[in-house]
Amino acid sequence: MKNIAAINIVASLALVLTACADGLDAPEAKAGHYDVIIRGGTVYDGSGGPGKVTSVAIEDDRIAAIGPLAGAEAETVIDAEGQAVAPGFINMLSWAVEDLIEDGRSLGDISQGVTLEVFGEGVSYGPWSEEIKRQAKARQSDIVYDIEWTTLGEYLEYLERKGVSPNVASFVGATTLRASVIGYDNRAATPEELDEMQQMVREAMEEGAMGVGSSLIYAPANFANTEELTALVAAAAESDGMYISHIRSEDEELLEAVDELIGIARATGAPAEIYHLKASGRANWSKLDDVIAKVEAAQAEGLSITADMYAYPASSTGLDAAMPLWVQEGGYEKWAERLQDPAIRARVANAITNPSDEFVSGITNAGGPEGVLLVGFRNPELRKYIGMTLAEVAEERGKSYAETAMDLVVEDGSRVQVVYFSMSEDNIKKKIALPWVSFGSDGGSMAPEGVFLEQSTHPRAYGNFARIFAKYVREEGVLTIEEAVRKLTSLPASNLKLKDRGMLAPGYYADIVIFDPAEIQDKATFAEPHQLAVGVSDVFVNGVHTLKDGEHTGATAGRVVRGPGWTGWEDASKE
Repeated sequence: MKNIAAINIVASLALVLTACADGLDAPEAKAGHYDVIIRGGTVYDGSGGPGKVTSVAIEDDRIAAIGPLAGAEAETVIDAEGQAVAPGFINMLSWAVEDLIEDGRSLGDISQGVTLEVFGEGVSYGPWSEEIKRQAKARQSDIVYDIEWTTLGEYLEYLERKGVSPNVASFVGATTLRASVIGYDNRAATPEELDEMQQMVREAMEEGAMGVGSSLIYAPANFANTEELTALVAAAAESDGMYISHIRSEDEELLEAVDELIGIARATGAPAEIYHLKASGRANWSKLDDVIAKVEAAQAEGLSITADMYAYPASSTGLDAAMPLWVQEGGYEKWAERLQDPAIRARVANAITNPSDEFVSGITNAGGPEGVLLVGFRNPELRKYIGMTLAEVAEERGKSYAETAMDLVVEDGSRVQVVYFSMSEDNIKKKIALPWVSFGSDGGSMAPEGVFLEQSTHPRAYGNFARIFAKYVREEGVLTIEEAVRKLTSLPASNLKLKDRGMLAPGYYADIVIFDPAEIQDKATFAEPHQLAVGVSDVFVNGVHTLKDGEHTGATAGRVVRGPGWTGWEDASKE
């Protein structure tokens, strides 16, 4: 099969062979003394090959040996008989950026075996101008914190110093760059502004960013033209960075949006990935086959085009996705001000309820207000509506659903977090089976306690990764277990060009998950999302036992994982 997934498998296997050739799994090493030995589990190394019953040894933060380990001893010995042993899972799209400030345990994701959270869907937590810091501070809700960083690298290092259980990485956000340099105006960047943004990309890459991330259905991100995005990605490509995008349309202009991403990859030479691949709205479900054909044709051309996804038929974003971009120009304050003008409200209501070639509301793609679930409010007085549909709230208020949506945005002081039921389960299975698709929750990583219970959320925040094994491996048979592991580990690690992560091989970092293939299960539902997944017994992060017998140990051994442009690689290699 001539595609990027096949290339990744070959590359991963080559790395394993190289590690073994270095003697790290030599017979004489097997009788040594180690920090940890995981005995007798079925080891899935991440390559996509079949599992093998064997043992894994950990010394310090690395995998020291894989093999029978007869006669070897360790401070800690784990009996993994009947369990699967795999590399830690990689969350390609995480929104745990504030959750980890509140609670570094990352309980929702650690309980599923996630050991790396990757941020940066358009918005990144650096580089932040003083104005962006002011806005971010003003918008804080249940989670309140001081902003002790300016650059993206400083934010990631802040998390590491604070203490977090998973490893963390990030793309630099194109939205953040535009807001910092241009603001929220709907106009093209000047040559000078473009130069400034490109330099910010280069600096972020030197700090370890994975590349550039965009989110093009939202304002002000949508105001960037293809030329601007190409210039930003070209700057990242100078350091071997990639481009990852919530593409410009996931519905009526889906195919054109995919063409734009592929065109940027072709123009810059950068690998490119589609965030949460989907065809949104029943009228667009059939377009997925054409999307797949476009991606695989680009792969055959030699371009590195991949995608990620979450395993649910509903998305979650704000009511901004329900309203045209012109009303949002200038940022939230201008948006809310316009929504209080009767003439503008009439125009917006017409756009929401009458789809056109220029705009189709997220409410329409969800089949109407009955398909829009309200899950998050900044204003405590509105939280009585959490768990209700937009249709139910509109009926209670005695207004149209369009008027209700506008009122909620104004009253809440935010875009309001909602769930849109807009996707096809058949398409989900089709996407999961694709060898070049990895997984991201597009959610936070919370605990079912404390401040997190003030809001609802999408169940993907607690169940996305366990659901892959429970529903699509065990129940539906869409994937084999070894292929699911590959798509959660070596595939995203290879796409991100991570060093010594994403595989179980001697010399690699000891990010390891132990789980029961017969018992792993997501528990979170749309009605009751704050429920931890079950079936993962143990998780190691950088060799530190973080989940033990299903209980969090309190360990916060997570580190910043940096991209290929990091200027510290040479010094790190000397340590």
